[in-house]
Amino acid sequence: MTHQQPDERTQGDQKLDSELGARTYSATPEAFIDRVILVTGASSGIGAALARACGSLGARMVLSGRNVGRLEATYDAIIAAGGPRPSIAPLDLERADASHYAVLADAVRSEFGRLDGLAHLAGQLGELAPVEHYDVVTWLRVMHVNVNAAFILTQALLPLLRTSQDGSIVFTTSGVSVRGRAYWGAYAASKFALEGLMQVLADETDTLTKIRVNSVNPGKLRTAMRARAYPGEDAASVPMPATALPTFLYLLGSASAGVTGRRFDAQDVRSDAT
Repeated sequence: MTHQQPDERTQGDQKLDSELGARTYSATPEAFIDRVILVTGASSGIGAALARACGSLGARMVLSGRNVGRLEATYDAIIAAGGPRPSIAPLDLERADASHYAVLADAVRSEFGRLDGLAHLAGQLGELAPVEHYDVVTWLRVMHVNVNAAFILTQALLPLLRTSQDGSIVFTTSGVSVRGRAYWGAYAASKFALEGLMQVLADETDTLTKIRVNSVNPGKLRTAMRARAYPGEDAASVPMPATALPTFLYLLGSASAGVTGRRFDAQDVRSDAT
């Protein structure tokens, strides 16, 4: 049997090592201190879990979502864990116009002067139906929230990310963004689009800025969206959102410096929806 020498390792081997390292990443106490991070969908599910984790590690959090009451619950959890006082930035991605994005960007600029991390966790599932019968209004809404709004928000915040010495953008993708599956309609199409947006932006920022751009497939997690996609599933058999956090934390922190244009799977077993 022929053994590979260290310098003969394939890119595939190195990618697997990187993914495994991200899944098992454990942030040091100082890794997130004073980092300014905005999380969309911070009112529930993975977004709330990620915001709490970053805040408890010392990051100065900007919590974005459409439900102010739930954002306040995330705010309270961060304070209770001893984290810095977060900022709440309500934003309804389905109904927001250009002025709402500008106001959010101006607020972040005024309070912090920069942005070190942007994590896109907000999203909509839509309906599970064949393309032939898919409701057009639902299709447009899902594509707008999952793709267009993510693009607009990223564009509005890029000037602030450019001021960071270590800016990171993380898009949330899915198992159905690699190979489309019947009935996943707008959700799958939107996640394919997000992968494309991530790759384009990563290539644009790779040599001209210090910004890195990656995507994460969280895998099968116990969230409200998962319950809607799989109503007959035993929720007790599904991992909690915290399972996916190491990969997100790895990409939002300085440990992943130089890593850009990559898709990461937060779990070994891929799933159809987060």
